[in-house]
Amino acid sequence: MTPPPRLDGPRMPPAYGGPPRQIVVLLHGYGADGNDLVSLGGYWRSRLPGAAFVAPDGPEFSEAAPQGRQWFSLGSHGPVRPRRDPAAVAAEYERRAAGARRAAPAIDAFIDAELERHGLGDDSLALVGFSQGAMMALHVGLRRERRCAAVIGFSGALCGASETPAATRSRPPVFLFHGDADDIVPIHALFLGVEGLSAAGVPVEWRVCAGVGHGIAPDALEIGGRFLADAFSGARAPGEVVRIGT
Repeated sequence: MTPPPRLDGPRMPPAYGGPPRQIVVLLHGYGADGNDLVSLGGYWRSRLPGAAFVAPDGPEFSEAAPQGRQWFSLGSHGPVRPRRDPAAVAAEYERRAAGARRAAPAIDAFIDAELERHGLGDDSLALVGFSQGAMMALHVGLRRERRCAAVIGFSGALCGASETPAATRSRPPVFLFHGDADDIVPIHALFLGVEGLSAAGVPVEWRVCAGVGHGIAPDALEIGGRFLADAFSGARAPGEVVRIGT
C-alpha cells in the first residue's frame, strides 16, 4: 500500500512558552494553504495559552489557484449549483465524500505524528476547518478511534452524510458556523450537516451568522474560542444536540 503524502505547514507555539498541552489542527480551504488559517491561533492564544496551533498544507496543488493547495479535487472547479435546491446540495456533498476519503489518511498520519512528538493523546486534540478544510475536519474527527476534544467547522459541509452514522467511530462535540449569505457553500449544507451528525449521535451546536458570506464572522471566532476552551477543560462532554440560531 502506498503511504499517504507527508504533510507539513506553519505552526504557532503555545503562548505560555512551554511545551504544548493541547494541539489545534487548522485545515484550510480550497485554493489556500496553511498560512491562510494559522493566524486563527492569534485570536485564541490568550484563551488557550497551552495550545500549539498547526496548519498543514493540503496534499495537492489547487486546480483553480496554482499558488494554493487543496485537500481533494472539486472536479468542476466551482461551487455547488443550483444553491437553492437542498436535494442538489445533498447529492453534491454525497459525491464529494470520495475525495474526503482519499485525503483523510494523510491528515490522520499528520495528527498521529504531532501527538506522538509532543506525548499527547486525542483528548488534547481539536480540529478546526474552513470550507473544504471543515469538510475534512468533520470527516477525520468522526473516524478516529479515540475521541478528540472538539471539532469546529466554518462555512463547510458534511461530506457523505448518508454513510456517516455507520462510519462514525468517535463522537467529539462539534460546532458549525455558517453565513446565511454564503455564495460558495450553500447554507443548506449547514442544515444537512446538522441532520447527518444528529443521526450519527454526534453532539452538535450550530450558529447561522446573519449577513455573512463565505468567511468567518468575528463573533464566530469569539464563540469558537470559548467552545475550544470548554472542550479542553472537559466542560464539553458529549451530550444532546444543541441548536443555536441567529
